[in-house]
Amino acid sequence: MSRNAAPAPAIVIFGAAVHPGGQPSGALRRRVEAALTFGKNHPHALYVPTGGLGNHPPAEAVVMASLLRAAGITDKHILAETTGTDTVSSVMQVRRLLRAAGHPGPVFAASSAYHLPRCVLLLRLAGLPARACPPPQALAAAHWRKRWYWRLREIPALPWDAALVLWLRATQRT
Repeated sequence: MSRNAAPAPAIVIFGAAVHPGGQPSGALRRRVEAALTFGKNHPHALYVPTGGLGNHPPAEAVVMASLLRAAGITDKHILAETTGTDTVSSVMQVRRLLRAAGHPGPVFAASSAYHLPRCVLLLRLAGLPARACPPPQALAAAHWRKRWYWRLREIPALPWDAALVLWLRATQRT
């Protein structure tokens, strides 16, 4: 890399459900596809899939790493965060991982459109220079109630999680 070249970004892919048999949910698959689409313009990007074990094994990050490999991303460009149980724990662990790796570059969040504002805010509050990847094309939920459930749940989650990240940052040594 030349002295004037911008550092490669880290693309943090936030987890979603894994179905029985280790099959990715539609949301998980679309989030990885959004990261890959964004990453086409950044050939040296570091992909950081997040998410631990949910209702079905393996961990969300493991499934996403497999999808990334299937798309041609090498292990050298994948740093999986397999312990996160929610957005806050994933953000705090990503913060630790990127600092340990000495990653100097920008950070981009890849998630569903309704979830992106919270992801970007929490990454920034954790001290990472985050921006959003363009969100994946969402398939409209079959029923309006389901669509609005996902949107409205972000209203209390955003301030609660923001306060939690600030508290964690203030009380941790890293």
